[in-house]
Amino acid sequence: MIEVLVIPSEVEESRGVTRHLLMRYQNYFVYILTNADRHTVLYVGVTNSLEGRASEHSLGRGSAFARQYNAHKLIYFEAYPDPTSAIAGEKQLRRWSRAKKEALIVRRNPEWRDLFSEMYAVRPVGGSR
Repeated sequence: MIEVLVIPSEVEESRGVTRHLLMRYQNYFVYILTNADRHTVLYVGVTNSLEGRASEHSLGRGSAFARQYNAHKLIYFEAYPDPTSAIAGEKQLRRWSRAKKEALIVRRNPEWRDLFSEMYAVRPVGGSR
């Protein structure tokens, strides 16, 4: 049985309660992008929509820095439960040396695969043929 929370729209505080519930279950992400060809650039960012932000970067609509250096390959991300901790995580990661960032990436993604394209890769139904 699925439990549904109904908040009457007539209740003055319902918008605040609804927003609080949405924020409570919202994920926030710290992510690292690189340029696909040589991996010479590491861009660290934060977002509440990993899919949307990665798409913006790949279409050239991301940050000016990422656009200038062609950084659109998603190679690392981690989720946070709230924006405050995500921003703190981003600031901490930005202060790290390149070597420390690379070690973090290699632990989770040793081949530096493009995680965004893997999230949306088409796979055959029912196994290989």
